[in-house]
Amino acid sequence: MNGKKCVGGTAEREENCCDQDANHAMDGICSITDELNAILADVYALYLKSRNFYWHMKESHLLQYGGLLDEQSRHMLAMMESLAQLVRRMAAHTLKSIGDVARRQRVLDNDSDYVEPMEMLAELAADNGTLVDDLRHVKQLCVQSEELLAARFVESWIDQSERLTWRLLRSSVEIST
Repeated sequence: MNGKKCVGGTAEREENCCDQDANHAMDGICSITDELNAILADVYALYLKSRNFYWHMKESHLLQYGGLLDEQSRHMLAMMESLAQLVRRMAAHTLKSIGDVARRQRVLDNDSDYVEPMEMLAELAADNGTLVDDLRHVKQLCVQSEELLAARFVESWIDQSERLTWRLLRSSVEIST
């Protein structure tokens, strides 16, 4: 065996590292699942950030934008489950703890005591835009590794996240005008 091992890989996958073609395929899968786990951590962070903003939005704005924040939260929650299942189906381990999320997340937390509603929505829109870029990158990895089913899942997350990003951005502009 050449010693290559995907984090969380199974004995069967480790066994496949012995031959060069399987080794190349495993490298692709490991790259995909590592990136998917980082995206999963970001999605978890975005879910918490969306809920935090909902809980701390002024009542007058909550009536107008609470539904959008709820939609963002629901999207992130559904995406978390789908991402974790996809990683699991690719025979890799997914996130194990809040500490694991904290180590992998790239989305910045917002622990401010007060954030203006426009800033909340603009920050979520920017974070979602970064998420879309990361999803596009993992989709390329999927296509290169011929993981076409995974690429289709990622494409649907890109489409959903782009629509939500546009709505958040549009709403943040509405507040400022």
